[in-house]
Amino acid sequence: MTEPSVTISRRGVDRLNAGHPWIYRSDLVREAAPLSGGEIVRVVDQRGWFKGRALYSSKSQIALRMLTLEEVPCDRDFFLARFRAALELRERAFPGADAWRLVHGEADFLPGIVADRYGDCVVLQLLAQATDARRELFTSIVQELLRPRCIVERSDAKVRLLEGLEQRKGVLAGTVPDYLEYREGEVRLRVDPMGGQKTGSFLDQRENHLVAGQYARGAGLDCFSYTGGFALQMARGCDRVTAVEISGQAAEQIRANAALNGLSNLEVEVANAFDFLKAKTETPDRYDIVVLDPPAFAKNKAAIAAAERGYKEINLRAFQLLRPGGFLISSSCSFHISEEHFEEILLSAAVDARRQVQIVERRGAGRDHPVALGVRETRYLKCLVVRVL
Repeated sequence: MTEPSVTISRRGVDRLNAGHPWIYRSDLVREAAPLSGGEIVRVVDQRGWFKGRALYSSKSQIALRMLTLEEVPCDRDFFLARFRAALELRERAFPGADAWRLVHGEADFLPGIVADRYGDCVVLQLLAQATDARRELFTSIVQELLRPRCIVERSDAKVRLLEGLEQRKGVLAGTVPDYLEYREGEVRLRVDPMGGQKTGSFLDQRENHLVAGQYARGAGLDCFSYTGGFALQMARGCDRVTAVEISGQAAEQIRANAALNGLSNLEVEVANAFDFLKAKTETPDRYDIVVLDPPAFAKNKAAIAAAERGYKEINLRAFQLLRPGGFLISSSCSFHISEEHFEEILLSAAVDARRQVQIVERRGAGRDHPVALGVRETRYLKCLVVRVL
């Protein structure tokens, strides 16, 4: 245990004591030796007292990401135990399932790492200098624990640029098929591990997809559909479903997934969801269930006002399009929009639409996306099931 030491300020110590694992560069007081980035360092306060071990970044404003508060070596056995603990949670929460998030970064106390399982393949994202430097280590751990057919790297997230890292994707082990197939309940889905968004799909909505199927009746509308996770579940209970997706490539994947499941009552519209919703309110078409699952409108604090307008616009249109007794399933993955704030936006939209509504369920990301107490950033997804009276 000969890691270099980094001294942090009183404010940094207070942040650790409050349960948050990030220390910002402004709270670094001293580095015992020159650091190039990617090291695991020993963190001490200004009295020299040990506070833990952390991943060090030479570029990001998040200079330290805490690994442990204990005086233990952060070697292969340490990381293997963390991966194994993450795996045990998923196997207990989803017995028999063939797709889930294996590692959810800070929420699994493995900062800078995301790993998703699709069938017998694992997609790995390495988002920090120190995790990028240990790519072979984490690949070998995944191989040991899961014995997958292939391991794909999708380290092409823009956040890597803040770490001074290039965006990269490729194959770490095995042979990658043209598509990966997995199940959500009775629905089969195919994803492109190399070309799809994120790691190929959005597993954080997996359980919410199934919930949408429980409320599905009559006519359904799924906006921002991507590859059809909500629409496919709805089509099993609705007479007809329209999926709206702006990407032609994703729209083709929805159609392929519908054919894979023998669903002939799902039509796909390649369109901007804002324009589609506005145009539909000027027609007699009405729906019994509407799903809104847009991308993050507020990626930073400066975008909050514009995000409010965007969320209000689409939810207002959805309320206008719903029949009495219909359901709206509305999501926001913008961390900077809190659940309370999101509910206020929906209330404002309902008032302007002159509709009375009730919240039936408050939901978030699935159980494979746990929340670390004290780390608000790990609770980002809001999903409300709302009934229109």
